[in-house]
Amino acid sequence: MKAHISESKKGEVKILKELLLKYKVIGIIDLTGLPSAQMQKMRGQLKSVLIRVSKKRLIKIALEDVKDKVKGIEKIEEKLTKKVMPCIVFTDDDSFKLAKLLRKGKTNAAAKPGQIAPRDIVIPEGPTPFTPGPIIGELGAAGIKASVEAGKIVVKQDCVVVRQGEVINDKKAAILAKFGIEPMEIGLNLLCTYEKGIIYDKEVLDVDDKVYIEQIKEASRNAVGVAVEAGYYIKDTAELFIKKAYLNAKALGTKTNIGD
Repeated sequence: MKAHISESKKGEVKILKELLLKYKVIGIIDLTGLPSAQMQKMRGQLKSVLIRVSKKRLIKIALEDVKDKVKGIEKIEEKLTKKVMPCIVFTDDDSFKLAKLLRKGKTNAAAKPGQIAPRDIVIPEGPTPFTPGPIIGELGAAGIKASVEAGKIVVKQDCVVVRQGEVINDKKAAILAKFGIEPMEIGLNLLCTYEKGIIYDKEVLDVDDKVYIEQIKEASRNAVGVAVEAGYYIKDTAELFIKKAYLNAKALGTKTNIGD
């Protein structure tokens, strides 16, 4: 039995259902920690994407109502956890083009105490603009090896200040700020997309398309190599077989002194 919802909320569910049935790709975005100004700016930049901010419960109702017409779409619900502040995006671009578009719109920001490190954050080896003073003690407390050379503080070796997934505390956030390191990304955090019955998770979507292209090229080269070894004659191996035959004939001629 469905929970009672007001007429205005029924209207919102109706709009969501229409959009779910209309667009080829549906995505869930987490707005947690995103400033409203950044949200408005990105909305203006994303011409091929429709962004709709709605209540989590209403999104779930709309997904439930269309699951018989849109195969597998109910799996998106798994991303609507308590920690997520969701909005839903619609586009006719493919999932990877959408992810790439959203990545381009992200900007870097300084770390705040309590935030989770998105990656290993490193203080690089080399000279700094700092003169000797209390900061030497701060660096030492953060595990950064430093010395004074020519009146300036020098970091002696690369140091991972915060590991990926760790909480950034007050002291480490202050150190990163002094070095001008902005490890956080502000933007639309795409959690997943639905496209043609398939759910693409963030881990898949965040891989640069150049990586996939190189993997396809490598697979193609390997396939051609296997085909040549197996003696499989196709358009892609014909030239290689001719070259191989020529080199074998040349080597055989050299061994038997043919042509002397």
